Amino acid sequence: MIGCHCPVCSSPDPHDKRSRPSAVISYGNARILIDATPELRLQCVANGIDMIDAVVFTHAHADHIMGLDDVRRFNALKRAPLDVWADNATYTVLTRSFGYAFKEPEPEMKVFRPHLIHRTIDGPFEIAGQTWTPVPLFHGDMPVLGFRVGNVAYCTDVNRIPESSFELLKGLDVLVLDALQYKRHSTHFSVEEALVVAGQIAARQTFFTHIAHALGHEATNAALPANVRLAYDGLRVEAPSTQ
Repeated sequence: MIGCHCPVCSSPDPHDKRSRPSAVISYGNARILIDATPELRLQCVANGIDMIDAVVFTHAHADHIMGLDDVRRFNALKRAPLDVWADNATYTVLTRSFGYAFKEPEPEMKVFRPHLIHRTIDGPFEIAGQTWTPVPLFHGDMPVLGFRVGNVAYCTDVNRIPESSFELLKGLDVLVLDALQYKRHSTHFSVEEALVVAGQIAARQTFFTHIAHALGHEATNAALPANVRLAYDGLRVEAPSTQ
């Protein structure tokens, strides 16, 4: 937090050094990026993400989209365009800032800007032979998407899950779920609220994400159930199967 010297912001624990939340889901030879944070280039370099094959967006808030220009490096490595999966509301916002990236570039410009192809999310879709199921969520009053891939679900930026969406989250091995802080918030789950929802979903393992600086990594984990942990930058999780 800019201008803050609280115990977490001043912590020497590397788990307390947090950038904005993106994730990569890998299966087979495919690596799919969820959201493009402002730190995307640094995140990829730090975590050895040498290639992605597509980008999927949960919603269009700045902390989830403003690194999109940096995917041009993956265009250069692939020598091909990248599919970008987004619902219509998200795509409308993406084109305000990144409209140039969704146009066919001149040959001499291909290494200098992204080359992206819009793919519309309007129901389950397939990437590299694997079904991605969108999970409707609410981020305050804003409809956003989580995603289920096999027995893994990623649900960031949420403070309400519609009853029908719980049906899409049954039988999970891994759940990644928003838990901003202990105090209640108008657009994010608090830790208490997230624990209730995690109990309802009953995944084998739950990781809390989108964590604010009120939650110290070690102290918070010590107070959580054994199958619930705070996520951290660089965390890698293996699920038994994505099928």
